[in-house]
Amino acid sequence: MHLTASITNVILLAALVIQVWALVDAATHPAGAYLAAGKLTKPAWLSILGVALVVVLLSGWFGSLGLAAVIATIVYFVDVRPALRRVRR
Repeated sequence: MHLTASITNVILLAALVIQVWALVDAATHPAGAYLAAGKLTKPAWLSILGVALVVVLLSGWFGSLGLAAVIATIVYFVDVRPALRRVRR
């Protein structure tokens, strides 16, 4: 039982670190890059990622809300971030 709790805590910590990384990364891109990339606005993504971080902080990554928060962060990393980087080149 103790090993399971430790693994769960490590995964939770990793999820939080990745979500903070996503939020900081999203904040560093100019607002115009989001529109040029055809994505939601910068305030929208900052809100989505901020809410995702709070959800995981309060309820963990298990459950439907936590899973939705993790999925939102994954979408940012696999779809939005690459598009923003292409626009900025």
